[in-house]
Amino acid sequence: MNNFVRIKNKINKFNKNISIDGDKSLSIRWALLSSQSFRKCRSSNLLLSEDVYSTLNCLKKLGVKIKISKKFCEIIGLGLNGFKYKKNSILDAGNSGTLGRLILGLLVHSKKEIKLKGDKSLSKRDFLRVIKPLERFGAKFNSNFGRLPIKVQGTDYSKPIRYYENKGSAQCKSTVMLAALNTQGETIIKAKKSRDHTELLFKYLKLPIKIIKSKKYDIIKVKGKHKIPALNYKIPSDISSAAFFIVLTALSKNSRLKIKDVNINPSRMGVFYILKLMGVKISKINIRNYKGEKIADLVIKSSNKIKPINCPVSLNSSAIDEFLLIFLVAAKAEGISYFKNLSELNQKESPRLQWGSKILNNMGVRNITTNNSIKIFGNPRIKIDKKIIIKNYLKDHRVFMTSVIAALSFGGEWQIFDKKSINTSFPSFLEKVDQLGANIE
Repeated sequence: MNNFVRIKNKINKFNKNISIDGDKSLSIRWALLSSQSFRKCRSSNLLLSEDVYSTLNCLKKLGVKIKISKKFCEIIGLGLNGFKYKKNSILDAGNSGTLGRLILGLLVHSKKEIKLKGDKSLSKRDFLRVIKPLERFGAKFNSNFGRLPIKVQGTDYSKPIRYYENKGSAQCKSTVMLAALNTQGETIIKAKKSRDHTELLFKYLKLPIKIIKSKKYDIIKVKGKHKIPALNYKIPSDISSAAFFIVLTALSKNSRLKIKDVNINPSRMGVFYILKLMGVKISKINIRNYKGEKIADLVIKSSNKIKPINCPVSLNSSAIDEFLLIFLVAAKAEGISYFKNLSELNQKESPRLQWGSKILNNMGVRNITTNNSIKIFGNPRIKIDKKIIIKNYLKDHRVFMTSVIAALSFGGEWQIFDKKSINTSFPSFLEKVDQLGANIE
């Protein structure tokens, strides 16, 4: 079977209702926290992607009992520091940065040495950003200059720490919070604004956490040695996955789409607000609370006039996974759009800022890109009538899916490689596109 797709035509107009797979960030966090519970935990709508399977497989290697089917996943937790494994065991995080970084927070108390590895893409990513604070708990790390593979030797007695997270990384903040769970005393984190799924789950589970919010930073206080109750959870749909279909609808003619039960956590809604500022017709209906998270149905309509944007940097962290798609919208704007302070984009599965520029260059859209910014010269009359090939991008699922949306929105003949990469985060992506009537070979 070919590991690429061919797209030769734009998508026709559509008027549909769809559901999107479960949120990846919440799926991984649910599994990791459930492993620390002292009871049986069950989830439905768990994202059955490679990253989540990697999470479940790592937990199984750590002695956690897991039962999984298409309808639910059940985890019987071992309690805090309850992992059972042989010395020098090897955990494989695959392509998942969330798993790789967060699970280290649970291993700082492991008494036996254990090794964490990942695939080629993950092995190029920086882990010093979590190693440094976790060492302060008392654990020892032996790494490849801050990259995978990493050997971890935990400590019998970890001490609480004070940690300043200044990158706006939810992964760095969360791994310290998880490490703090099994620490005698109170860990205090001053964290630049970023996704707060971990904080909301802590609150829902009634773990001892206090949060003091300011404009740019949050002060998070976590007390350890508190038993974690059962976490039974229906995973809301992923806004990052929904974003592909939001942009496809906005850039298609005479189309409308309703996406049901989407997680609209404010720390993830940067893409929503950026697109609204650019004139995209998108609204939230049926808003409700679910176990700490806000969810809603999203309604999107074709947008005839796209406005350029000087993107507020305050929205960067809450839209970090969606910028490639936002760049596509900027390509059709009447004017110049500017995005800055985006160096974090290059800490993902591939150097995404450079890949965003490459995709635009292939489309004939002028852009000026530095190592942390991009200026896009939009053209609302853009027309593509050439062949475009997208390949060699380190198995980045978002590059593949963004390229598919570009092909269906702007036309041209596209050959897009590494179809299997969608298994990392959104295995049903092509099925959902097919439901809207796209013609993909």
